[in-house]
Amino acid sequence: MTDNELIWRIAGGSGDGIDSTSQNFAKALMRSGLDVFTHRHYPSRIRGGHTFVEVRASDEDVRSRGDGYNFLLALGDSFARNPQDEAYYGDEEVKPLSENLHDLREGGVIVYDEGLLDEDAIAELNLEARAEENDWHVYPMNLREMAREHGREVMRNTAGVAVTAALLGTDPAFFEELMRENMSGDILEDNLSVLEDAYERAEELEHTHDLTMPEAADHDDEQVLLSGSNAIAYGALDEGCRFIAGYPMTPWTDVFTIMSQHLPKFGGISEQVEDEIAAAALALGASHAGVKSMSGSSGGGFALMSEPLGLAEMTETPVVLVEAMRAGPSTGMPTKPEQADLEHVLYTSQGDSARVVFAPANIRECYDQTRAAFRIAYEYQIPSIVIYDQKLQGELRNVDESFFDREPNADPGSVLTEEEIADAAHHASGKFQRFQHEPEDGSNVSPRSVPGQKDGRYLATGNEHNPSGHISEDPDNRIAQMNRRLDKLDDIRADLDENTSHQTYHGPEDADYGILVWGSHQDTVFEAVDRLNDDGHSVKALGVSDMAPYPVEEVSAWLESVDEALVVEMNASAQFRGLTQKEIGRFGPKLSSLLKYNGNPFEPAEIVEGFETSINGEDLAASNMKYLPAAGD
Repeated sequence: MTDNELIWRIAGGSGDGIDSTSQNFAKALMRSGLDVFTHRHYPSRIRGGHTFVEVRASDEDVRSRGDGYNFLLALGDSFARNPQDEAYYGDEEVKPLSENLHDLREGGVIVYDEGLLDEDAIAELNLEARAEENDWHVYPMNLREMAREHGREVMRNTAGVAVTAALLGTDPAFFEELMRENMSGDILEDNLSVLEDAYERAEELEHTHDLTMPEAADHDDEQVLLSGSNAIAYGALDEGCRFIAGYPMTPWTDVFTIMSQHLPKFGGISEQVEDEIAAAALALGASHAGVKSMSGSSGGGFALMSEPLGLAEMTETPVVLVEAMRAGPSTGMPTKPEQADLEHVLYTSQGDSARVVFAPANIRECYDQTRAAFRIAYEYQIPSIVIYDQKLQGELRNVDESFFDREPNADPGSVLTEEEIADAAHHASGKFQRFQHEPEDGSNVSPRSVPGQKDGRYLATGNEHNPSGHISEDPDNRIAQMNRRLDKLDDIRADLDENTSHQTYHGPEDADYGILVWGSHQDTVFEAVDRLNDDGHSVKALGVSDMAPYPVEEVSAWLESVDEALVVEMNASAQFRGLTQKEIGRFGPKLSSLLKYNGNPFEPAEIVEGFETSINGEDLAASNMKYLPAAGD
């Protein structure tokens, strides 16, 4: 938490434009010179249902969601199913106000739309007494009426942003600039009128609060506002992916949509198919034909991909799959984040698995590790999986535009030219020996041909096969083929260790205690580590991205250096801790767990509390988290 920060929460109903308004708000603050980070919460409904987005902004680097928030713009749910207290889901109309008050910091600001939230609803919340108790500063504004005066009710979002700007003492010029970029004609003029009118009315209010917009300075580099989904898509495009097949499923749909929008510009193809089996199979077929390809899904959709995934492993066909986690099992909570698909991704499909799994933690890692997933897949002829979650999928963060100034890579990997095929090993029948027991270059990668190449003909089957691809149940052949496929993982681990570490270190090297984390909570943990060290603790953190093959030596060296380590993850069964103990079991007595699985991501203060609980041996006070002691305790 910084001393100079705004955490603005806009709340309303799904369909009220909360997401688009928050994106424009964040972009405007970014352009003003601030660093921004957004957190999105929404129900699994098309319209209606309480939804909110937080925008955290500061003059310092913002890496994660903050602790609570300090400014609430409550629009009310204009699509409420039944705005009555006795309705099954309660009065949904008022939930954008009533369900957000418990997170509002002391001294915070509340603006609510009294055009939708009437006096009776406010009275039932006992808002006046609660505001006095918590030193909240409440500003009722009839945003609905303002919007109707200038055009349409939907523009009450614009009115709310204008009131926010006025109450925080900031110039609305950046908001006006965005409107001019995104609108035209009467819609633009109406919104500009609402912006000006609402700003002037809010300026006339008696301002009782101390909260102001953080002071901004110009960024050193041009900034872009992106999500993890953007970064995965851009990494795939830069690494030469020219085919994607998929079926929509939250939260995977974002990557699929972004790729589908951009692929035609690069001469690529996007296919929406009837189900996830077809999607993965189509991507596999495109890759077999020589095109860098990808597919993906979430939860149950990825489960359907287990058969094509096993086929990719057996035929050694490179492909990249994306698994976007959400709360399960089954449909679970499809719009809430969770990190509970790790074991599913590591072990789904048939038999002994030969696959690579990367778990990026932020936007930069999403880009880098997606590119790595393609490079590894196509060099080593193995399926690569990028696993991330709904949190990373939906949050926006500003990044230096220059970060993406990289050379593209269209290299198809270990594919032979026709000249090379002519000199390669062939069976007496003339078939290319695609699956050699001992490849001629001494590696475990047997070079491939693609359909249409002269003398490159071979069989590709899901059955175990001999070097030419013919079905074989010979025991010696089985051992040779299985060993070669699995030994690729050792080669990949050596490659990654030598060329680039995907593990991220934070904190003093000589710290006594450690926090081990994977995926989207890495930067939240890093902020918590900074606070703990400021408070006199001795803590460092390691964010692990390589799930398979696991970075045994790197993690072992780090665990050797600490007395105890707390493993932070968002699931109920400590899956990453289990993986770590499986790979390097001798550290089991050092590892305890802090778990959260209520559909809301960790806040830095929760990790601080969990760490202090672990080292003090106390019971965890917070009911929304679970602490598991080390093995043997």
